[in-house]
Amino acid sequence: MAAIRGVITAMATPFDEGGGVDEAAARRLAAHLVEHGSHGVVVAGTTGESPTLDDEEKLALLRAVRDELGDDALVVCGTGSNDTRHSRELTKAAAAAGADAGLVVTPYYNKPNRAGLRAHFEAVAEAAPELPLIIYNIPSRVVVNLDPAFLSELSSIENVVAVKQANDDELGPVEGMAVLAGNDGTFLPMLELGGAGGILVSSHIVGSRMREMWDAAQGGDLVRAGEVDAELRPVYEALSVTNPVPLKAALEMLSLAPGRLRLPLVPADEEQRAAVRAALESAGVPVTPVGR
Repeated sequence: MAAIRGVITAMATPFDEGGGVDEAAARRLAAHLVEHGSHGVVVAGTTGESPTLDDEEKLALLRAVRDELGDDALVVCGTGSNDTRHSRELTKAAAAAGADAGLVVTPYYNKPNRAGLRAHFEAVAEAAPELPLIIYNIPSRVVVNLDPAFLSELSSIENVVAVKQANDDELGPVEGMAVLAGNDGTFLPMLELGGAGGILVSSHIVGSRMREMWDAAQGGDLVRAGEVDAELRPVYEALSVTNPVPLKAALEMLSLAPGRLRLPLVPADEEQRAAVRAALESAGVPVTPVGR
């Protein structure tokens, strides 16, 4: 298994004309990502439109990407839910289907207290004790925040090994856990803090340059990492608006994957597409105008 560190892309899920998961396009996209800087990918995460994927689609996507990438790249599967029983079964199935790790989001909507949160993560971890788990802390979407002290407590669960930290106000080390940036804009600060890397979106488009940031930081050249980060800021900002709507537009513009989404998400309008195109061009990513 590859290490849970570096540039890990939260992979978009391509859909075919009938609205089904396009496994062939997913294979091509996963291979492209690894060829262009990603140490690994997350399938069936939020960027992969996990709320509208059923379990069989998630597992089929995982199997296809695992088969395409072999054992040379990290493959993480999103297995979180606000239903502990559901998350247990999906985590167990993902382990059997070849995932290197599970990404388990904080239970959303039902707002459990700390005792409930700990019991949830313990139960999910116990369902697949051989599978490393990454907790996903994203209070902007789930309302509940896991503060660093509580995350450190959760690290006592044997196979809870890392956190995807999407609370930008609480970046920093967590005792007992690897910490991954959960937003593109905090990738550089996480590298400056000596963090494990990031689970990222812009690496779909500028993956080689985000890998350059990682490599520079690992070599102690934070100045160069900062220079690259500054160049990529327009891409981070453009792709963060109602993720993955602008990402799907960018992937389509660059002929990397279909731009289709599942409701309730709808494709980017012309104003949004123009903003995405401008951000890509400002970062030196050439986009062929429509009709050429």
